[in-house]
Amino acid sequence: MKHKILFVEDQEDLGNVVKQYLEAMNFEVHWCLNGKDAYRTFLTKKQIFDILIIDIQLPEMNGFELAELIIKEDVSVPFLFLTARNEKKDRLKGLKLGADDYISKPFDIDELVLRIKNIIRRKQPPEQESTETKNDIPVGDIILHKDLLRLSIKGDKPITLTVREAELLHYLCKHPNRVLKREEILLQLWGENDYFLGRSLDVFISRLRKLLQHSDMVSIDNVYGVGFVFNVKKTT
Repeated sequence: MKHKILFVEDQEDLGNVVKQYLEAMNFEVHWCLNGKDAYRTFLTKKQIFDILIIDIQLPEMNGFELAELIIKEDVSVPFLFLTARNEKKDRLKGLKLGADDYISKPFDIDELVLRIKNIIRRKQPPEQESTETKNDIPVGDIILHKDLLRLSIKGDKPITLTVREAELLHYLCKHPNRVLKREEILLQLWGENDYFLGRSLDVFISRLRKLLQHSDMVSIDNVYGVGFVFNVKKTT
């Protein structure tokens, strides 16, 4: 079965090249040239798309605005930004919106394909979502549903996580009640320790900390200048 991509890019030459290459790699690509057409396409076919690839500098509606509208319709749909805007503030804004990745132009097309495949693979739910799997990870009063990219707190309705949030929370769950150095987390999870990833890590930690405010047993503390502690209270 071909995975389906909604691709939003207003540069026709680049769009044609990327579309043809992705189709040669066995993807089905729906290509839109502006934000409004992309949003209309998503509304009519949102159940079919496995991932969205969104440029930021688009006519009619920019990529950030498009992503915000799409998230309101379906918070679980994975998307990444593919853009010439590589300033730190734009990268952080994209990740805060929930993007699974942020790729700057110019880019390597084979790397793009690998990133798309990784995101889709991680986002695919098991055939029976209601069945508890070995990848459901209980810690304190929370459960990380790793395959589904969801977090349950005290049995409440599951909260959808991004791929990187789920990866980070999984790593924290495996190393409770000890100091985890920032560089250790970055290298173990994403293979690099640079300024941008460090700032992204802060964004993910902040989001998880906000979610875990509803937990009575699990929290994340900063260790200034070093890293973080994933606190898990022991049951008595």
